[in-house]
Amino acid sequence: MNSNKQPIVKAFFDPQTWTYTYVVYESEGSPCIVIDSVLNYDPKSGRTKTVSADEVIAFIKEKELRLEWILETHAHADHLTAAPYLQEKLGGKIAIGDHITAVQKVFKNVFNLEDVAVDGTQFDVLIKEGEPISFGNLSFKALYVPGHTPACMAYEIGDNIFVGDTLFMPDVGTARCDFPGGSANQLYQSIQSILRYPPSTTLFMCHDYPPSGRDPQYQCTVGDQKRSNIHVRDGVTEDEFVAMRTKRDASLEMPVLILPSIQVNIRAGHMPPKESNGVSYLKIPLNAL
Repeated sequence: MNSNKQPIVKAFFDPQTWTYTYVVYESEGSPCIVIDSVLNYDPKSGRTKTVSADEVIAFIKEKELRLEWILETHAHADHLTAAPYLQEKLGGKIAIGDHITAVQKVFKNVFNLEDVAVDGTQFDVLIKEGEPISFGNLSFKALYVPGHTPACMAYEIGDNIFVGDTLFMPDVGTARCDFPGGSANQLYQSIQSILRYPPSTTLFMCHDYPPSGRDPQYQCTVGDQKRSNIHVRDGVTEDEFVAMRTKRDASLEMPVLILPSIQVNIRAGHMPPKESNGVSYLKIPLNAL
């Protein structure tokens, strides 16, 4: 594991999308990073708000932190990223895994997005697997964990891994794999690469969808997952996992915000260019997904 000093992690929960955003830092006044921010979006009206992002900004200012990196684990299908808003207010570089170009190529065609380049240049930095990146006395390293999407990254910081949409809490299971470019076989292998870390390694979830009677939670350990994950605990073979995941995914509806989210998130959170009337428009492809 990373031998650097262990970070302080502050979690923020967005109840509309069941998403956790993390601020990771060393101490008050130190550099920090933000992982998986949320821009509030009302699908009924098409209006955006910055309530969730403003909570993160207020905390960073309260602790006198310096935002250096705004990280995405992947191009989310269930919420819009607030990365450009955070950058506008606090600075920092917007970064994602370098495989994002594969996702851009797929969804450029799905949405017929003529303005979207498929080279990742919408992001300030494309992160390569295994590349250590420092922020103050801390550093993070990207782990390539495809399956949910072909471009998913997890981030290792000290004895912690921010797993994105690979694993959920053990009583919820694992991420779906039926979006374009997804693969249950790849997800199984990606999860195994995480579960090979020491059992005490802390895992931070991107989402929680708690069963009835349980409050949302955001962290567990590798040992917890190996003992009791309902989809991929010790003893579950790849063939068994793929059969389960394929059958389950076939029964799931598309996420409420997949259509707005993807076309914004592959642009690094920037909205489509304004049209002649000064308004930005999102597309809804009919019968495409």
